[in-house]
Amino acid sequence: MTNERLREMADKNQLDGYEKIDLYNYKNVDKLAYHYKEILKLIGENPDREGLLDTPERVAKSIQFLTHGYLLDPVAILNSAKFKEDYREMVIVKDIEIYSMCEHHMIPFIGKAHVAYIPDGYITGLSKIARVVDAFARRLQVQERLTTQIKECIQETLNPLGVAVVIEAQHLCMMMRGIQKQNSVTTTSDFTGAFRKKETREEFIHLIGANLH
Repeated sequence: MTNERLREMADKNQLDGYEKIDLYNYKNVDKLAYHYKEILKLIGENPDREGLLDTPERVAKSIQFLTHGYLLDPVAILNSAKFKEDYREMVIVKDIEIYSMCEHHMIPFIGKAHVAYIPDGYITGLSKIARVVDAFARRLQVQERLTTQIKECIQETLNPLGVAVVIEAQHLCMMMRGIQKQNSVTTTSDFTGAFRKKETREEFIHLIGANLH
């Protein structure tokens, strides 16, 4: 399957969720598998032993799925369910699971995102907010940029009165290697418009729960 075909399917939202597990660019699978086999040799393993025979191909498919956000257009996702609506109160989608890859070590970081916006003439489907989060998360990332990308996409596409994004995540690069601190949680936030006002921001924090780390 070509990258062009994958992008076409992504534009139609056919790659969201777990459907993509069986959709791969097999030319890239072969190339990636070759390099992963070489990596196995370099770390001292025998890629020809029974347990590792299919590992390079499995990892090649896995990395394509873990980074399939590059094939998704977050703006198109929001516009696919953009509706005129005279509603100007806070809309919150909280506890959105995040599974991303640290671009410095290519080790996962996992957590949750809380996203809110105050419409100004347009709303979007609630699931589209979660899909936008996933589209940016399923790339090589840093948490700070991920937070800002989600905010900017919603602000620029829907032009609401304000957007708020808070992400809490645990980074396995801190837990498994390096400093090896298993209980640390990183929290990032970004706000636009009305959420820069203290009272609006405090209402948002209260509504997503007082148990933020």
